Amino acid sequence: QVQLAESGGGLVQPGGSLRLSCAASGRIVSIDTMAWYRQAPGKQRELVATITRGDSTNYADTAKGRFTISRDNAKNTVYLQMNSLKPEDTAVYYCNADVWVVAAPPRRVAVWGQGTLVTVSS
Repeated sequence: QVQLAESGGGLVQPGGSLRLSCAASGRIVSIDTMAWYRQAPGKQRELVATITRGDSTNYADTAKGRFTISRDNAKNTVYLQMNSLKPEDTAVYYCNADVWVVAAPPRRVAVWGQGTLVTVSS
């Protein structure tokens, strides 16, 4: 009913930058909080950053000062600008959103994307 599609991952050298995008599509009324998570090989999925519909943001300590989350409500899209990337940032990055879907009455569901791989290596 609702899908999230991430893009923008890839291979980057240490110190480089990447911008991830995640677009929501489907029978959407509106979207509340959107977030980025990541899962490194052999590790649990962890929160990277969140952003509310009103653009209030929150970051994991590992992301503060290097990553910036933003969103375009008109496009139902969230972004993650990642700068000064480190090898330890290597992970699959997942988009998550709390979406109000078209229904009678409307209901809120948590939706996950399929993930996009970010590899930081020289």
